[in-house]
Amino acid sequence: MPAAKRYFISVADISASRGSIEQLAFHGDSPQFLARALETALREPSLWERWRNLQEDPEAVDPQTGATDPRATVTGSLQPGRSELVVTTILPHAIIKHRLDLLIGQHWALRDVSTP
Repeated sequence: MPAAKRYFISVADISASRGSIEQLAFHGDSPQFLARALETALREPSLWERWRNLQEDPEAVDPQTGATDPRATVTGSLQPGRSELVVTTILPHAIIKHRLDLLIGQHWALRDVSTP
C-alpha cells in the first residue's frame, strides 16, 4: 500500500471558485464545506462517476482515474486573505487535482507536500 501524503492547498476566494461543469461544481462559501465536499470526492466514487457519465464515451475512461481512498481526510480553515485545505491521502496528486478541478476549477494552488 502506498504511503499517505499530506497536501497543503490554498484557495484565494472560495465563494467565487467554481468548476466548469455546473452540475459537478462546488456551491458554497466556506473552507469547511469545501473540505467536506473534497473529502467525499476522494473517499467515494460518486463525483468521478457523474463526471465519467458526462464524457462522450464513458466506457473509454481509464478506471484508474476513479480511484478512491476511504481513509482520506480533508480539513479546511480560513486564513487572512485565503482559505487553506490540508488533504491527507494515499491517492496521487493527479487524482486530487482532477477532483479539485471538478469542484472549484483551477482556483487553487498546491503550497506544499509532506508525509504525515
